[in-house]
Amino acid sequence: MTAVVFFDVAGTLIRVRDGVGAQYARVAGRFGLAADPRALEREFPRAFRAAPPMAFAGATAQAIPGLERATWRGIVRDVFAGAGLLDRFAPGAFDAYFDAVYRHFEDPGTWDVFPDVMPALAALRARGTSLGIVSNFDSRVRRILAGLGLASSFQSVTLSSEVGATKPDRAIFARALARHGVDAARAVHVGDSPSEDCEGARAAGLRAVLIDRAGRHADRPGLVRVDSLAALPEVIRDTG
Repeated sequence: MTAVVFFDVAGTLIRVRDGVGAQYARVAGRFGLAADPRALEREFPRAFRAAPPMAFAGATAQAIPGLERATWRGIVRDVFAGAGLLDRFAPGAFDAYFDAVYRHFEDPGTWDVFPDVMPALAALRARGTSLGIVSNFDSRVRRILAGLGLASSFQSVTLSSEVGATKPDRAIFARALARHGVDAARAVHVGDSPSEDCEGARAAGLRAVLIDRAGRHADRPGLVRVDSLAALPEVIRDTG
C-alpha cells in the first residue's frame, strides 16, 4: 500500500503565469527596458541548465538563502546576456532589476496552480495518504505554496538547496523518505521530468509517475505516464 506520495513543484503543481519571459520583461519595464518576452523565454532553459546545481552541501541554514540568490542572479544575468539585452541596462541598474525580479518570483501571484492539482491532492488525502514535496526549487517555494493554498496539503518539504543534493541524486529522495519514516517501496514520486523525477526516484527505489500534460513524452518507454493528475489516485492504486 502506498504510504506517501511526493511531488515536484514547478511544472507539476504550479507554473509561471504567462511564462518566465513575460514576467522578466514585465519587471524590466519598470526599469525603462523594453525586452522581448520571447527572447527571454528562449534563453531561460539554456541558462538554467548551465547554472550550478541548487545544492549547497555543508552550508549553514543561515547561508543558504544567500547562496540561492547568488545562483539565481547568475541565471538571470545569463538570460539577459544571451538575449543581447544585458548592456541595455543603465549602469548599476541590473542589480536593482535583479532585486526586484527575485522578489517578484516570491509573490504567489506570479504563479498559477494547475487546475488538476487540488482535486488530486484532496483525493489522496481522503485515502489517508501522506503527501510531501521533493524539489530542486529554492526556499522561496514555501511562501509560494502557502500563498497559493497548497502548503497545508503537505507534511514535508524537501529541497535540494537545504539537503545538499539535487534530483536525480538518490540522497534527496532518501532524506524525504526518512522524514516520513517509510520504505521506498511504499512511496511514489510524481514529477514532469523523465530524468530528474522518474529516473531519479526509481533509482532510489520509489515508484514514479510522469505528469505529461502536453504529451511531450509519449514515446518514452517504461514510464508510468498521466496527462492529468486527476488520474493519479487510480494509477497509484493500480500500480501499488
